[in-house]
Amino acid sequence: MATLDLFNPPGNLSDLDEGGRRRWHHWLSCRIDEAILGPSPHRVSHDGSRPQFYNATRTPTGDDAKQAPPVTWTAFPRRLRTRTNSDQERWELADSNRKHQDEYCEWIVTRNSKNEITKVTFTCEGPEYWEVLADYNPAKVLELYQTYVSPDVIESDLFVDGVYAKVNKWNNFTNGGVMHLIQPNNTLVAEIELTAAATIRRVVDGRELTGADELIECSAYGVADRNSDPHIGASVNELARDLADITLTDPVGLYFDDLATDGWKTPDDSDPKSYWTYLRGDADHPVRAVYEVPTEKKFKVSDITIGGLPIRTGAQIADFITIKLTATACRFGRSTAQPRTECRVKDQAAISEEAVSGLSSSRMIATVSSRRTPSSI
Repeated sequence: MATLDLFNPPGNLSDLDEGGRRRWHHWLSCRIDEAILGPSPHRVSHDGSRPQFYNATRTPTGDDAKQAPPVTWTAFPRRLRTRTNSDQERWELADSNRKHQDEYCEWIVTRNSKNEITKVTFTCEGPEYWEVLADYNPAKVLELYQTYVSPDVIESDLFVDGVYAKVNKWNNFTNGGVMHLIQPNNTLVAEIELTAAATIRRVVDGRELTGADELIECSAYGVADRNSDPHIGASVNELARDLADITLTDPVGLYFDDLATDGWKTPDDSDPKSYWTYLRGDADHPVRAVYEVPTEKKFKVSDITIGGLPIRTGAQIADFITIKLTATACRFGRSTAQPRTECRVKDQAAISEEAVSGLSSSRMIATVSSRRTPSSI
């Protein structure tokens, strides 16, 4: 099979013209190349180059290629679920600040004067796409904010000295609106790095690691107590153990997988899923969604129940949303890449801090090695 000519924008979005699409391709291709290279060998012993991860615009995808089943996970943050004492506490905390929404899905709740929920808006768009778009066509960024967030957005709300502010008046942690992801862990670079690092096979004391928890603990490619990172890593590593070459499927991005509405009930017995709508991205790669009851209906989102409880937070809906990414594998059984036998070494200062805080050792995520931060193009 031939190489890809260009990487497409996330969701196959049409915001960019041909020049802009080439700009996006260049940015993404560089990030993938950096992930293949990995950290410098003299900096860490447990990591290095990732020869089973490839750039599909530089290396042909093999004739035996198959798209792996999508890797899916729940949008509600697992870290909040395990660190709170009740559903009500975790729901309210998740709604209070987007800093808590760390599963590549963020949302904001719209209420009326009676404090009833009229709409909940969700996004899984990475910030990097918006930074490239803003650098190439700032007028388009303003247009999209005015279309999806508010017609009141003005250029100075989004740009400071000509530079796009991804956290701004209309896209911030607690109020104002939601346009794309801003939680520090929710980046496309993180997805690429995690996937690339997970292609390294691990053989420790003569045994090949296969479990999600032991792989992420050894490899340090993400946060151990999230829904997403351990599951992504384990799924990718399973392909690597088939001695295959692996890449992220074009268009590279994080996408909504589904909303499950079993146990939901509307006042008029209408289908609760009919109020879930995708607003950006194509049918297979949606990146923006809204849960909203049409104005002609005589009830609000707050009048819908889930498991007998009325919807009082957007987080209750996030419990039923799944996010996905998809990888492509090829050249099965042909990789000659050797597994690594070392695991990362924990940062002793972080271990001491964990002991003081009382967190379990499974939540330790700091490492001695510091990853390089890819520069913007």
